[in-house]
Amino acid sequence: MHFESPIKRRKSRQIMVGNVPVGGDAPISVQSMTNTETTDVEATVGQIIGLENAGVDIVRVSVPSMDAAEAFGHIKKRVNVPLIADIHFDHKIALAVAEQGVDCLRINPGNIGREDRVREVVDCARDKGIPIRIGVNAGSLEKELQRKYGEPTPEALVESAMRHIDILDRLNYPDFKLSLKASNVFMTVAAYRLIADQIEQPLHLGVTEAGGFRSGAVKSSVALGMLLMDGIGDTLRVSLAADPIQEVKVGFDILKSLSLRAKGVNFIACPSCSRQNFDVVKTMNELEVRLEDIITPVDVAVIGCVVNGPGEAKSVDIGLTGGTPNNLIYRDGKPSHKVKNDNLVDELERQVREKVAEIDLKAGEAAKITVGMP
Repeated sequence: MHFESPIKRRKSRQIMVGNVPVGGDAPISVQSMTNTETTDVEATVGQIIGLENAGVDIVRVSVPSMDAAEAFGHIKKRVNVPLIADIHFDHKIALAVAEQGVDCLRINPGNIGREDRVREVVDCARDKGIPIRIGVNAGSLEKELQRKYGEPTPEALVESAMRHIDILDRLNYPDFKLSLKASNVFMTVAAYRLIADQIEQPLHLGVTEAGGFRSGAVKSSVALGMLLMDGIGDTLRVSLAADPIQEVKVGFDILKSLSLRAKGVNFIACPSCSRQNFDVVKTMNELEVRLEDIITPVDVAVIGCVVNGPGEAKSVDIGLTGGTPNNLIYRDGKPSHKVKNDNLVDELERQVREKVAEIDLKAGEAAKITVGMP
């Protein structure tokens, strides 16, 4: 069941974060951020590799000191995913990570200090082809804007952003992306809507300090869903007080729900009721854990009875319909074979992995034809 998204995306200038295009017609990328001590190279590398395995496109790393900048260089050599360095105030740290091969600088030009320092960072970024992310947060607005508006507002966020953008405009540096984050859903959405028509640069979406796993996922889904439906957003991070891997999973789930990205297993599962012929909740819990390593797009339906089961199973790659005395497995929308409850999860996992291998093989053959390989 593969639907084309009806969303018409906002046109934006494309930049490159390492080998990942952001903006233009590029897929919306999913980001996360490490929460280890950056000077602990082993822990940080381990977390980034875990995020890579979860399918993350870009990872941000906080670099608060020159010691962290030195560690960043060691980390960069040991991972494959593009890295953004999160830097505040000290332009020397920005210059140091630029020498270490950083893929993007998250640094607000207005916070660096004198314009000659800003120019030094921008000239270095230009020379090395490093884009910049301007990140405006409701919790850290400039004091004069706090006095002017009395409290954080969408207009205050936009004014703060334009101050930083004006600096880059004066220095003729258009290769940046922008985020306007608040912990409030309405403020976040309104700020992005206000800025969307004022600049051509890519927009990085997020609700800052969204909360724990459940509440933060819901809040982020609501806000990002509203913006993505408007066509706004080129890259995103779901900020959760949880394992960063969960940020990646929720981010991709948001994009999958809007048919904007397809990665991993797309489950269609009933909430279960007394008609179920097997334990749907237990089956789904086991399947999600077993199949979380899969990044190939594949649609799987798990329906506990024959009311909706056959209809859903006919529109997916692998389907399961509960039945008496046995359940029925579908492959590519057609009935395949029956399976008993006692080996249900094992058989479903086997069928999904076989289908993924088939999809990957076809994709590999198509790629060879495209490049003219024998």
